[in-house]
Amino acid sequence: MPVDQFITYLKHEKRYSTHTVSSYQTDLFQFRDYMLETFELPLLEVKYVHVRNFMVWLMDSGVAETSVGRKLSAMRSFYKFLLREQLVRSSPMLQVRAPKVPKRLPVFVDDAKLDVLLDSKEFFDDSFSSVRDRLIIETLFGTGIRLSELISLKDTDVDFYECSIKVLGKRNKERIIPIGKVLEHQLRDYLALKSLQNFNNKSARLIVTDKGADAYPVFIYRTVQRYLTYISTQDKKSPHVLRHSYATSLLNRGADLNAIKELLGHSSLAATQVYTHNSIERLKTIYKQAHPKA
Repeated sequence: MPVDQFITYLKHEKRYSTHTVSSYQTDLFQFRDYMLETFELPLLEVKYVHVRNFMVWLMDSGVAETSVGRKLSAMRSFYKFLLREQLVRSSPMLQVRAPKVPKRLPVFVDDAKLDVLLDSKEFFDDSFSSVRDRLIIETLFGTGIRLSELISLKDTDVDFYECSIKVLGKRNKERIIPIGKVLEHQLRDYLALKSLQNFNNKSARLIVTDKGADAYPVFIYRTVQRYLTYISTQDKKSPHVLRHSYATSLLNRGADLNAIKELLGHSSLAATQVYTHNSIERLKTIYKQAHPKA
């Protein structure tokens, strides 16, 4: 099966993350099923007109422009792979253009609100689950790592001597991220408390559930959402919001954009530059409040 070959290629040659591979697989299976049900065509015989038909169907079904663009990106990579393997003579994706997506600024939580959450004793106690939950929020905001990177962190990835953590990012790229004193102390306290729990299975993963099992995406997402609800009324309350908050805080305090790029694990500066818009909006607000001619 061409899709299975492509997925193997992504896993072992491109070394894409598990999340990315899963998304590509889901999108391609949907495309394959649509082609078979609508045109009775295998993927190797698809033409430009069929791809356009698929796009129209997606948008008529209410699929967001960003999701349509992601699916087209997966299909484009797929047919590029088929060309390389000489399984097709031409790609049906050459003339396809993704729908325009309105630019949205990254959503972030203000530093002061996060300070209230993390520094107040109102929201956390000394129990294992509470100490872990606080560590989740503190680590996401204090390092800017992705949800998938947090889940894959091991106890041994924490280097207390160098005050840093080793993160395995997209495409299995490792990077070292410095941690502050507050996060360092919280990590020490959490690991000491974790070792005292009577878990049947001693997981090597840093973040575990109340029963000692490896943390999973929905667990982290719900934890973050629950605590951000205490301090924020914005609709979006996800782990990625804390990543955005980390980057915005660094930029607002004068950090170099290239340094932020390295800390976030972005492959290009273009992905990091989106945070400059948030800073510009902040400067506009300051200008309007402070300048007599504003």
